[in-house]
Amino acid sequence: MKTLQTTFFLFVFVPLANSAPPIQQESLQFYEYDTDVTMESLIQQDYEMQSKDIRKDGTNVSLDTSLRLQGDDSERNVPPTKDTNLPTCLLCVCLSGSVYCEEIDIEAVPPLPKETAYLYARFNKIKRIAVSDFADITTLRRIDFSGNRIEEIEDGAFSKLLLLEELSLAENRLLKLPVLPPKLTTFNANQNRIKSRGIKANAFKKLTNLAYLYLGHNALESVPLNLPESLRILHLQYNNITTITDDTFCKSNNTRYIRTSMDEIRMEGNPILLAKHVNAFSCLRTLPVGTYY
Repeated sequence: MKTLQTTFFLFVFVPLANSAPPIQQESLQFYEYDTDVTMESLIQQDYEMQSKDIRKDGTNVSLDTSLRLQGDDSERNVPPTKDTNLPTCLLCVCLSGSVYCEEIDIEAVPPLPKETAYLYARFNKIKRIAVSDFADITTLRRIDFSGNRIEEIEDGAFSKLLLLEELSLAENRLLKLPVLPPKLTTFNANQNRIKSRGIKANAFKKLTNLAYLYLGHNALESVPLNLPESLRILHLQYNNITTITDDTFCKSNNTRYIRTSMDEIRMEGNPILLAKHVNAFSCLRTLPVGTYY
């Protein structure tokens, strides 16, 4: 009888037990917030999982990029610096009192650091120089605006530059010269459109330190008047000079006068025959370069 019961039990219940599905146990990961696992590590793990599936333009976006994209917006809202020198020194190169703004297509003089001593702004598109450009920059010693498009310089633009020694306005479009600062030693205005009426009679008289004056390739009809005694080099080549007088370089009322500092005068390329004006060179130690016959 027991054997029959056992057989019946096996026949009925064993198939039912085999057909029942196994218990599904989810693999759950629990975090103890009172342990060493921090919120930062949780976020890091989450980004690591997400970064495997993120794609941008067919390439994987790195975890670092994902973090930057989802970073704190407060970083992007940082107010700009109040340092007014920063824009110019990003656009130009500022180094030990020198500012280099060459060949960057600027159309105006940029704001300069207050201690600027040397400004190089060659080969740009500057058309005008205003009084305000240098109103607060009294430390300048050298300015180079060669190769721009300067047509106008406001009266007094250089009046406060009492330390300025070298000024170049070569290769521009000037029709007249501005008032020049008193301590200039070198002034270059080669290759402009300056006519004699664009230079005041006493433009150079008070420049007692001026040694190098370059006015070649302009439209001058005569040699500028009242050249200072300090002048060593004078370039006037390729103008429209047709005449000179006995007082242009010398003093007609003083036959013993010698211009001791003058070493070079270039006047070639002018429609003047220098041999007709011998007395004009009697005080010079060397004759001007130009046409004599």
